Amino acid sequence: MRIGILGTGTLAEALGEGWARAGHELVIGGRSYAKAQTLADRLGRGVRAVAPREAVAGQDAVLLAVSWDGVDEMLRSAGASEGLLAGTPLIDPTNAVEHGVGVPLPGRGEAMAERIAALAPGAHVVKAFHLFPAEQWTRAPGKDERPVTVVMCGDDPAALQVVSTLVRDVGGVPAVLGSLDRVRQLEEVAGFVIGLAFAGVDPASAVPRVPSPATPPPATESLG
Repeated sequence: MRIGILGTGTLAEALGEGWARAGHELVIGGRSYAKAQTLADRLGRGVRAVAPREAVAGQDAVLLAVSWDGVDEMLRSAGASEGLLAGTPLIDPTNAVEHGVGVPLPGRGEAMAERIAALAPGAHVVKAFHLFPAEQWTRAPGKDERPVTVVMCGDDPAALQVVSTLVRDVGGVPAVLGSLDRVRQLEEVAGFVIGLAFAGVDPASAVPRVPSPATPPPATESLG
């Protein structure tokens, strides 16, 4: 696939590394062209640094890998309001939560992914990759370690299939919680995880363990 990455931070690098290794064609667009070029050089494999507008034009998928408070600026610079992302799967891994506490910061009942959809008319927004730190996608799994599940929400079935492929390419298992009308629920899970982690509690210890299924799940598990 042709993938555009908006952002130059740790998640952009981690997922970019995995996707480039899987053979996808990547371009990096950042607020700083110099930082985008530095990241492209580190990733190698033909990855190029471009302007944000070029990073979204004609791509099979775009990753919005910026902090939640930089979303508006990045989408403006990418021409999202002009419809440049229309028809494109737009992956939203942002966590709009209070640092160290995990309280969601958008207004009551408002989901960040829905705000992004409003800022990028016509884009097929998929919430994904927001529950694990960037290093999850670069470290080798343990011998007996089960792959992590990447839960996602989105309205467009084709976009969900595209993102599911990209999840598998970095060693995850895709699972669809539902459409964007459930995305606030998924975003609040991130607040739950972050809040417990900063309190010194392993979030996994607060979730009941389910025995491994006797048969493997489908390629894209639906949780709805």
